[in-house]
Amino acid sequence: MDEVIMDQIMYVVHQVVSWIASFAIVFGGVVPYIPQYRDIRRTQNAEGFSTYVCLVLLVANILRILFRFGRYFETPLLWQSIIMIITMLIMLNLCTNVRMATELNTKRRLFTDFDWNYFWFWSRFVDYLQCVLAFTVLAAYVTYLLLDSVLFVESLGFLAVFTEAMLGTPQLYCNYQNKSTEGMSIKMVLMWTSGDTFKTGYFLLTQAPMQFWICGLLQVCVDFAILFQVYYYSLYPQKPISHTTHTTSAKAL
Repeated sequence: MDEVIMDQIMYVVHQVVSWIASFAIVFGGVVPYIPQYRDIRRTQNAEGFSTYVCLVLLVANILRILFRFGRYFETPLLWQSIIMIITMLIMLNLCTNVRMATELNTKRRLFTDFDWNYFWFWSRFVDYLQCVLAFTVLAAYVTYLLLDSVLFVESLGFLAVFTEAMLGTPQLYCNYQNKSTEGMSIKMVLMWTSGDTFKTGYFLLTQAPMQFWICGLLQVCVDFAILFQVYYYSLYPQKPISHTTHTTSAKAL
């Protein structure tokens, strides 16, 4: 009798832990963008946030959703992609409105101009939506045609998670170019590291496709490289500290 009760208790505990982990996976990735969103709205300045972050995450998560049609993975990971896409569209809408309110140039740049010089630097939020929709339709059509190819499906999954894994490298390169981590929130980097570590552990425990946990490990390595830059440039400063307004970077967990 006692053994049956203990088994029931352990089952309930396991379910609760599983729900908490799933909730963290679904919504944990968008947490860093909440303070970023509030900061942009408060300062009416979007220079501290690169909209290319949105581009990378939109591409990565659209490809991940398409990958699920060829290779099953956990439902929380699917919802994570959906929530992240919505979040990036919200960030794009805010950044576009703020930029256009402060930009002196009155010429409007449109997606339908097909001018590569202004790619992902358009004047209206609807142009970003058109680009995302066009990419989604094209990628979905190619996936539909090649869904029976194991090589294509596995490559699609790797491309999706590898794109997201590389999200921290622009910040890493930017710090290297500036020889400083000034203007980058250390708390944000710590959130990246803890989130990526948790996510990679989740991939391993749930036996997610190999592409997921390999690229998760790569993300963790990039995070630790940025933390090393914080330590190194604070110990050996190589440029005078300016009095610019503090800005924060952003990334997916």
